[in-house]
Parts: sequence; C-alpha cells; structure tokens
Amino acid sequence: MAGQHFLFVPGPSNVPTRVLRAMAVPMEDHRSPTFPKLTLEVLNGLKKVFKTEKAYPILFPSSGTGCWEAALSNTLNPGDKVLVSRFGQFSHLWADMCVRLGFDTDIIEVEWGVGAPVEEYRHRLSQDKNHLIKAVLVCHNETATGVVSNIKAIRQVMDDLKHPALLMVDAVSSLGSIDFQMDAWGVDVCVSGSQKGLMLPAGMGVTCVSEKAIEASKHSRYPRCYFDYQDMLNNNAKGYFPYTPSIPMLYGLRESLRMIEEEGLDNILSRHERLAKGVRAAVTEGWKLSLCAAEAKWYSNSVSAIRVPEGVDAVKVIARAYQKYQLSLGAGLARLSGKVFRIGHLGDLNELMLMGAIAGAEMAMIDEGVKVERGSGVAAAMKVWQS
Repeated sequence: MAGQHFLFVPGPSNVPTRVLRAMAVPMEDHRSPTFPKLTLEVLNGLKKVFKTEKAYPILFPSSGTGCWEAALSNTLNPGDKVLVSRFGQFSHLWADMCVRLGFDTDIIEVEWGVGAPVEEYRHRLSQDKNHLIKAVLVCHNETATGVVSNIKAIRQVMDDLKHPALLMVDAVSSLGSIDFQMDAWGVDVCVSGSQKGLMLPAGMGVTCVSEKAIEASKHSRYPRCYFDYQDMLNNNAKGYFPYTPSIPMLYGLRESLRMIEEEGLDNILSRHERLAKGVRAAVTEGWKLSLCAAEAKWYSNSVSAIRVPEGVDAVKVIARAYQKYQLSLGAGLARLSGKVFRIGHLGDLNELMLMGAIAGAEMAMIDEGVKVERGSGVAAAMKVWQS
C-alpha cells in the first residue's frame, strides 16, 4: 500500500530518523582504546534520564524482561520473600517470574484499571515485623491498562515503617515519558528498555541500580552469569562490557540521549502530558467511550487503553485499522483481550502524528459498528491542543 504505516502501539515506539542514521555504522573493535568514550558518554547521559547522581545505569543485550530477572537474581537469595502487586499483564508477568524463579511471592491482587495500592502495601509491610520481605516490587506504568502508580508514596510508606526491603520499579513504559526520580524516590532497582521513551529499537535492557542494591548483590547466593551486575560494573568502570555489546544500539542510544538533552527532559514530560490529554479528550469527550484507567489519578501519559462498547470485538477494530488504514494499535492483553484497544503516545511524536492515530482508530471503530460521530475524536483532541 502507498504511504507510511502508522505505528501507535505502546512500544516499540517510532524511531527518529536521526537515531536510525546514527545506528548505520560499520562494526568496530569493542576492545579498542577509544571505545570507552562511547560507553561512558551513554552511561553518564542515562543518569540524567533516571534523575540520579548516585546510582549506576547498566545496559544488557535483552528486553526489559532480562532486567526484571537481573533485579531478582542479583539482589536476593533463593526463597527470599518479595511483595508485589498485580493489576495488569506486565505486573502479572513480573510476579509470575518471581514464582517461577523460586521466590516466596506475596501478591496483592488489584482490579485491572487502578494502580498499585499504597495502603495495602502499608498494611502488609507493617505486618512484616521480622522483615522477611526483602524486596518490594511495583510497576510504575502498567502498559496493558494505561495506569500509572505513585512510587513516591510507596517509598514514603517504607520510610515511615523503617522497612529495609529493596524497592524495585518497572519503568519500561514510563522512563523518558513520565516523571521518574531514582534518587528522590529512593528506588533501588529501576527496570526499563530501549524501545519506548528512549526511542530505540527493541533489544537493549536498560536498568539502574543503587549502592544498596549493589551491596545486596555482593551477598546474594542466587546463581547468575549473563545478568551479573558485578561483571557489568567492573567492565563498565573502564568503558567496556563483559561480552560483545550491540554497537549500533549504543550509537543509537547516544543520539537519542542527545535529542533528549536538546529538548530538555522536563519539556519532554510536559509534551507527553499535553499529548495524552488530547487523546483522553478524544476518547471520553469525542467518542463518549471510557478508559480502562478507572480514575483520573491513574491516567498514564504514555498509553491509553480504550474500552469498546459491549458487543464490539476490539480485536476486529485493531485488525480493521491495520488492514484498511495502515495503523497499528495495541491489543488488549489477557483478560482485556477483545475488550480494549490501546493507543501508545510516547517517544518521538507530536500532535499531527497523534491525529492520524485518532482518525484511524475512529474510522476502524465506525467500520466495525461502533456508534461514534465522525470527526468527534479529532475535534476533541484539537480543542485541547489548540487551547
């Protein structure tokens, strides 16, 4: 088909032309005397995105899932107890990993559509008088439901109770798109990936670990090799890696970090908030539909999960958008399959790009019998963005 395909899943996000060009490099010796310049520039640049001066960014050739496993295997011991809440597919998968890796997993079951329950974390941690819970896990932005959680509040709970557990946060679909503060929020391990707010292809696990987490890794007896923090840190200190890194990805990351620096991280976060408000207006004011996120306090600025009316199959809406209008929308996952479609609004995008996603989703819904007024979503978004 003629024209450009519109990619509006919540990851992978669109890769800027500048980044694609930066990645078109010949291979080089990753043990050369000049290679550390690239490594150290990238790692120092990531500190600004994580908003940390004290923690250590680490890059693994993996997805964010690899960083989940690294967080657990580096800092915990076999059979350790962890506390995690499950309120969407990705928080579910992290909890499932804890179970499969043999940790004593205390799961807080939460309605899909709300975020991490701060007071339930308080309750369970307050009952843990002997401090058997060694790690508290939270998904900052649940990509499946379009829900953001209050990490600062959970850290406050831990501080109030003087609980020594490590705080681990999944920021895969929030880093670089929604405010995240590694130091100020006392996060010990942040897990993310290359393919969302960092505007790169998938394939690079991006994580950041505190000094407390590094100290815990020195006492962990959990078996690990490929994902060993200490191997990475020892080599990174000299600008190298313990095994062959993806050289094009490193050049691409350097360019994306330069783009973030040029626009300014605070400006990027404001842009994501503004764009998200336009999408939400299209959904609720234009189409008269509802979001999966149950209340405004849970609204995500990087992805919106839109509920289709009863009797409508969201899978068919997504298929129609793809086949007829060259638009990729995110699918509903697990228990939300067929009930929602998702619009990713993160990374390298602007108002006119999102207009295409809104218009395409609107046409696909009308084709599938959803009773929305033509142009209503675009008009509602336009009103927000022009105000």
